[in-house]
Amino acid sequence: MKFLRNLLDKVEPLFTKGGKLERFYPLYEAGDTFLFTPGEVTKTGPHVRDSLDMKRMMSTVIVALLPCILMALYNTGYQANLQIYAGTGTAIDDWHETVFTDMGFTHDPNSVLSCFVYGALWFLPAYIVTMAVGGTIELIFALVRGHEINEGFLVTGMLFPLTLPPTTPLLIVAAGIGFGVLIGKEVFGGTGKNFLNPALTARAFVYFAFAKYLSGETNPLGQGVWVAVQKTDAFSGATTLGKMMTATAEQGPSEAMAEVVHTVSEGATFDWMTAFLGFIPGSMGETSALACLIGAAILIATGIGSWRIMTGCVLGLLATTWLLTLTFTGNPVVQIPPYWHLVIGGFAFGTVFMATDPVSAAMTNSGKWWYGALIGFMTALVRVVNLGFAEGIMLAILFGNVMAPTIDYFVIQANIKRRLARYGT
Repeated sequence: MKFLRNLLDKVEPLFTKGGKLERFYPLYEAGDTFLFTPGEVTKTGPHVRDSLDMKRMMSTVIVALLPCILMALYNTGYQANLQIYAGTGTAIDDWHETVFTDMGFTHDPNSVLSCFVYGALWFLPAYIVTMAVGGTIELIFALVRGHEINEGFLVTGMLFPLTLPPTTPLLIVAAGIGFGVLIGKEVFGGTGKNFLNPALTARAFVYFAFAKYLSGETNPLGQGVWVAVQKTDAFSGATTLGKMMTATAEQGPSEAMAEVVHTVSEGATFDWMTAFLGFIPGSMGETSALACLIGAAILIATGIGSWRIMTGCVLGLLATTWLLTLTFTGNPVVQIPPYWHLVIGGFAFGTVFMATDPVSAAMTNSGKWWYGALIGFMTALVRVVNLGFAEGIMLAILFGNVMAPTIDYFVIQANIKRRLARYGT
């Protein structure tokens, strides 16, 4: 490490003001602060001292995401191997299959390594494209503005591919993250000034702009969407949540889920616990509520994620779905018990990693409760009342982002009125 420190110190004059490479200082600074703790200290007071800077905050979020990343690698391969092994789907005949078989692997769902490798072949390209395209946009804006390259994109670049189905074409991945970073963040001034979550903005753009590529029924490539296999007549390609939303009145959640998963062994069932653990089809990093809970524990313990927002989301969802169950009988989705909504779709992932974005969420403590409850409420409404969308958490969080400043405004005004009433004369 001393060699690296000496090397960075030696080339630093080239990048500082007046140096030949002055324009590329953001690149030097990004590498320097990635490897070593910044040495700058404030020289005038008063100021707030805290050991947690933005770089450490983002690094902690990445650590919290590790369980979801591992689950994305394993479950993506596991779901594909499961279908191929059972004969309800066939391997997609492209470079993924060529590399996989050349490495000597077979589609054995009982082989953990085989599942990890096949899942990695689908996840890593999407991640690399995300980092390349989004990182390039970040770099260009940093050079033009003369700002430092911000670590915030490391989190955005990790969140976005985790929200995608495994067979999303890489050109769509590039278009999505380009839109999210450019329109959802940089046009507003960059990190700390965006009012929408960039990763969710990118996901929403892909959802609406390339809808047919994200549907198991209309995918023009003829592939499964939520499971990386070639579609057959026996394989619908629907997600667990999507299947439940089209369930008949006579079907319960477990029966509806069994239809979409296509059980390998006769008599196997996919109950609430299976969905909680995450061994179901879906977006690569969103299927496991358990992995999200581990991430939530890390974020809350380190003081980075707001437990008020997470709790508000859960209470808002449970209360709304429970009330709808009692008062609304318009469609079969109402029959899904409230506790099922916690483990299907992307609710857990969105609640832990998206809704708690410190930039786009509410800032006040009371506002965080209302903000979280609003997201839970909107998620339930979109899922249960509006059957045009199978998932509600994405739109609910974006709506919450828009409403967050208003929520904080009313919380602050209420606080001012209370103080005036208490101390006013």
